[in-house]
Amino acid sequence: MIYPIYLYGSQVLRAVAQEADLSDREELSKLIADMIETMHHADGCGLAAPQIGISKRILVVDGNDLADRFPELKGFHREMINPVFTFESEATCEYSEGCLSIPNVDADIVRPESIKVRYTGPDFEEKEEEFTGFAARMIQHEMDHLNGVVFTDRATPIRRKLLSGKLLNISKGKTNTSYRVKTDKK
Repeated sequence: MIYPIYLYGSQVLRAVAQEADLSDREELSKLIADMIETMHHADGCGLAAPQIGISKRILVVDGNDLADRFPELKGFHREMINPVFTFESEATCEYSEGCLSIPNVDADIVRPESIKVRYTGPDFEEKEEEFTGFAARMIQHEMDHLNGVVFTDRATPIRRKLLSGKLLNISKGKTNTSYRVKTDKK
């Protein structure tokens, strides 16, 4: 099932997502499959459950479409339930980010260069992995969504000021996308 993607300004994007209940594996597996389908339909490389209106700590990332620019992403795909950072490097890197919930907007964002994440995988086994480079960035971006943070919150104050008009329009649903979107605004 392809879900509409909630746009900037929607309350679900500002709430801290709830832990996912691991007891209903069938429901979680279906949700993850739907998230992957929704992400691919929107030509995204990552999606967090709050972006489809579901306040659960689940994210999916797929770097395969970015492998031409970032060869290390060939074959990179993760589905994470209840992810938690266990390490964030002091070394940082900056790169321009965008988001399906904030279409046609980008900003340079500084993030830790490497991270370690403990999470439950789609096989319902607990895992802990270290990620670097763009894979780490993708996961951090989606983890922010689980904590009520969007990437523009991390932009420089001047960049946020420059984007304020665009963000206001997006929050009102005034944006063009190739995928279905939804807002809290009537």
